[in-house]
Amino acid sequence: MIDFRQLLTNPQAGVGVRALRWCLRAASLPYGAVMRVRNLCYDHGLLRTSRATLPVISVGNLSVGGTGKSPLVAWLALKLRQRNVRVAVLSRGYGQLDNGQNDEALELELQFPDVPHLQHWDRIASAKLASEELDMEVLVLDDGFQHRRLARDIDIVLLDASETPASRWLLPGGLLREPLSSLARAQVVVLTRAARANPVAYTKLLQQVKRHAPRSMILAANHQPANLWNAAGEVLGLEQLSGEPVLAFCAIGHPNSFFASVEELGARVLDRRTWPDHHPFSAEDIASLAQWTQQYPAATRVICTMKDWVKIQSASIGELPLMALRIELQFSEEPIELEQKLDELLAARNVTGSAST
Repeated sequence: MIDFRQLLTNPQAGVGVRALRWCLRAASLPYGAVMRVRNLCYDHGLLRTSRATLPVISVGNLSVGGTGKSPLVAWLALKLRQRNVRVAVLSRGYGQLDNGQNDEALELELQFPDVPHLQHWDRIASAKLASEELDMEVLVLDDGFQHRRLARDIDIVLLDASETPASRWLLPGGLLREPLSSLARAQVVVLTRAARANPVAYTKLLQQVKRHAPRSMILAANHQPANLWNAAGEVLGLEQLSGEPVLAFCAIGHPNSFFASVEELGARVLDRRTWPDHHPFSAEDIASLAQWTQQYPAATRVICTMKDWVKIQSASIGELPLMALRIELQFSEEPIELEQKLDELLAARNVTGSAST
């Protein structure tokens, strides 16, 4: 299976791959023209935008994935629930499983069972359902930056600061769905994985963001391991991995970040396996993983992400216990301005947060 992220960004690529990369970058030009025309149509009212009766906070990105939206959606859900606000998450529902939910919905439900996650291609209809039938007070639009049909009160956009500049070409020559100039629409820009970024590249990216979004709030954040979960519902400390020989697998947008987190906790990763983002694990996949574990008798456990674990929810893979590493978003500095922005929105829209769920 071709790893397109590596194809587009690997600095050690050979001549043939580099030539292909430039061909793909040339193909970015017509794609970019289409996106600019689409945005102009929305900007000038040629394409209509609908406004929900509830305040909407959008969490999105410019790239095709892997910036770490789920931890920020969870952070928003936590902050709103701490204010006793009834909040629902609206998403397109990519990679839905047989039960109608995808991995992100299952992960959020595990952490916040009182936060509905509505998945439908028509998020305007979902917003209406959340307001009229579920009696919600605030909506969080997951992966909503490009979904301009639904108006939003706060637009939060994530950029992965650890990605190389080669990734910041438009599709198919890079990972961007929209050019960096689209950041001008955002009220908040969050540079994720800031600690993993090359300092020189980070400074250059920060300058680009300030140039394209001079009025936006710019925050830096990192995705930090929080704890380990197992099928028994136990939450275990991260010290469980220190010095342990483990196997690791995942099906997320930025697998190398997950593997790096496992290694930084002191684990010795004997081998790793990856699948495309939102991959639904079949019985054949689990059997393949079980065979994989037999090749490493020294391994003591198997580690995956929470997004993977909620789709498997097994106590073990083969003879080895299976554990999920939960990642949470931590801002480099206390996001006081962002919390103030949330409070201002709630006050402006008369959301008291006093009603019970």
